[in-house]
Amino acid sequence: MAQLNAKCTVGIDVSKQHLDVAVTGQKQTVRLPNDTQGFQTLVAQLPQACAQIVLEATGGYEQPLCDYVLAHITVPVARVNPRSVRHFAQGLGYLAKTDALDARVIAEYGAYTQPRPLKRVSSAERELDDLRRRRQQVVAMLSQEKQRRDRASATIQTRIQAHIDFLEKERQALDKQLEQRLADDPEWAEKNALLSSIPGIGQVTILTLLTTLPELGKVSSKAIAALAGVAPLNRDSGQYRGRRSTWGGRRVLRSILYMATLTATRCNACIRAYYQRLVAAGKTKKVAIVACMRKLLVIMNSMIKLQQPWRETTAMN
Repeated sequence: MAQLNAKCTVGIDVSKQHLDVAVTGQKQTVRLPNDTQGFQTLVAQLPQACAQIVLEATGGYEQPLCDYVLAHITVPVARVNPRSVRHFAQGLGYLAKTDALDARVIAEYGAYTQPRPLKRVSSAERELDDLRRRRQQVVAMLSQEKQRRDRASATIQTRIQAHIDFLEKERQALDKQLEQRLADDPEWAEKNALLSSIPGIGQVTILTLLTTLPELGKVSSKAIAALAGVAPLNRDSGQYRGRRSTWGGRRVLRSILYMATLTATRCNACIRAYYQRLVAAGKTKKVAIVACMRKLLVIMNSMIKLQQPWRETTAMN
């Protein structure tokens, strides 16, 4: 791989077995194995002056590379949305799709957009997120098995029920382990205590917030809403004024926040009053729920930032 200059961006197309590496300003690409040896080769040929490394989210295949690079060099690493990169490629007129071409497009996309670099996370943070992900998988399997049980014959129902019993025990064990991890870390324990003071907010919501939204309490209200995908986006062109809508953000977080908000509209006096006021003003129930999601998230962000528990009178403002 050629030595890189101070202003270049390195784009990496990650697959299960290979890393296709491209550099802005260079036509050739390099293929490395997606393993520790490949990571070592990549790092060895990157000077400290390299501007950034950009790669796509590929369902987890990129995570070992991210961890290795963040642990061994100080070059910023950014993970970008594959859909955004593909739209960028089409805008540049790249209709074909190969691993080498994808790597070059990722490099150009990174140089143009300057995406936010990944945060270095501790092993404890990674373990907490892994446990949260595993719990989510177990809950999904439980839902699927319960649906299959209702449609199965009596013989098969017995076998499915045995699997459901096993999954229930696994979920309970994960809940205990997650609670213990939160209690062991002083910072997490403090945030957990603050967020637990909100009526209608459960442990699963708090765990998801802590593991998927580390920016909570560290950025502005507008920024936190945009990260979660609950900030209204304009649809205006010329004299046309379209309906505002929300999209993007972190899907897992948005799903959990939606369910928490539904509960809050019944159990939380502040959110319930806000929801009822919006509906009475003519807003559709879906729009009102999204607005309540944004309000609830902004309140959480302020609570963490100011280190203050839930206060009904303050939240009403």
